[in-house]
Amino acid sequence: MSADLYEAAKKAMALCHAPYSKFPVGAAIRAEDGKIYAGANIENLAFPEGWCAETTAISHMVMGGAKQIVEIAVIAEKLALCPPCGGCRQRIKEFASVNTRIYLCDEAGVKKTMTMNELLPHSFETGVIG
Repeated sequence: MSADLYEAAKKAMALCHAPYSKFPVGAAIRAEDGKIYAGANIENLAFPEGWCAETTAISHMVMGGAKQIVEIAVIAEKLALCPPCGGCRQRIKEFASVNTRIYLCDEAGVKKTMTMNELLPHSFETGVIG
């Protein structure tokens, strides 16, 4: 993994809006176009109406015109090796292949690497996307 993906996730985490949980999370995607799309968690008082860092990054990727996640880094300030939640795993799967790399990070960098298939081995698939 390039250091730029980790750094983008870390910078995104610093921009989160988490006044309720106090649990900052950042994510950064490298898409098929080679560009990096980052996002942070954005909370809302009307729980569960906020959204995760991975969701924000995916939204930026789609709005940037990309459609395929090549790799994604996730970092949380208060939890080392914070994996994407169940909903985000399925969201990532919509734009990933079984070989897409997921990097779980802490303040020091990448600590665990897995593939999409390892993160979500029995995902729901309709055959519509991909």
